[in-house]
Amino acid sequence: MSYMIGLKCRECGRLYPKEVVFVCEYCFGGVEVDYDYDAIRRVLTKTALAARPKSLWRYRELLPIEGDPTVGLFSGFTPLFRAERLAEALGVEELYIKDDSVSHPSLSFKDRVVSIALTRAKELEFDTVACASTGNLANSVAALAARAGLKRYIFIPADLEMGKIIGSLIYRPTLVAVEGTYDEVNRLCAEIGAKYPWAFVNINIRPYYAEGSKTYGFEIAEQLGWRVPQHIVVPAAGGSLITKIAKAFKELKRLGLLEDASTKLYCAQAAGCSPIVNTIQARSDIVKPVKPNTIAKSLAIGNPADGYYATKTVLESGGWAEAVTDDEIIEAMKLLAETEGVFTETAGGVTAAAAKKLIEQGIIPKDESIVICITGNGLKTQEPLMNRLGQAARIKPTLASFESELASQLADVSVRQK
Repeated sequence: MSYMIGLKCRECGRLYPKEVVFVCEYCFGGVEVDYDYDAIRRVLTKTALAARPKSLWRYRELLPIEGDPTVGLFSGFTPLFRAERLAEALGVEELYIKDDSVSHPSLSFKDRVVSIALTRAKELEFDTVACASTGNLANSVAALAARAGLKRYIFIPADLEMGKIIGSLIYRPTLVAVEGTYDEVNRLCAEIGAKYPWAFVNINIRPYYAEGSKTYGFEIAEQLGWRVPQHIVVPAAGGSLITKIAKAFKELKRLGLLEDASTKLYCAQAAGCSPIVNTIQARSDIVKPVKPNTIAKSLAIGNPADGYYATKTVLESGGWAEAVTDDEIIEAMKLLAETEGVFTETAGGVTAAAAKKLIEQGIIPKDESIVICITGNGLKTQEPLMNRLGQAARIKPTLASFESELASQLADVSVRQK
């Protein structure tokens, strides 16, 4: 049974049917999915959830599909764990990592949104799906569309990291590398989508696609024992994720699953592409586009589609925003790895580095609960780490060579007695 009523303009409130609508024809505002919350409240309980499989589909009443899920059946419900060693390094008491770097199948949170988008695309009888992507979305669409038996066209900036290019090509999509920024790729895809009958997951079926990000928030609340942390640091590219985490908490409170949904949200971006951070710090409602120049290519969207809503969400929550340099990104990636064993991509480095700065500035208190959102895997973005990690100790296959090369490290090591 579906609890999706239809689509609703985020600005003027005008209602639309459950079809392919992504812009309000009256005020040109964005549209989002509307649900029958009273009906959902009667069936979606903590007891019911406890008995369900641990995937994002456990929250299906709050997701925009009409039949059974058909794509991404194993996606979601990634780990949320107490990061005690990182907390010690940052000088805070209660720190958690929500880790989508291990997401199935493509190692990023984009598996959530794509699972929803492709399930809905099949319901709307599309046989071809497409996307404009900075890399992670490309990987997820290529993988999940392959499993779903859908034709797929993937459009990316030509300068993406090789790991992300290979991570798409392996699934045999039609991969198109565009000589331009993501914003130029996105504009081209809007033109293509107007001509060809394809489901562009982050353009013409974006209202359904975007709802998948709510599952990240649902899981945080459930995994913390049905409470929200006092602070959440979220990376931003287009800005949708931070808005949907907030929406997720509000929906859970409306359904009686949370007593308190108040949490302060913090936007993290790279200094080389920080249009949302700039807007928040200026307390403005006008997002000025920028030209990206950062190693954090997955966040390199200079004209963010949800920048206005992300700004509004952060400021209404009482949160703030911070941008970090490329060097700070790399150092944070290394810190996450050596303290918590998490190899994150550059976007995760942005989040961790921004959290560190916000804590050092006293904006995030050291004695309150904090969640850091890690959204992708470092195996995809190895290039920035080249020549930044040192070298392997190279030895001959003898004990003497080993002891000679590592003499300084072995000086205080006790040796087993014969």
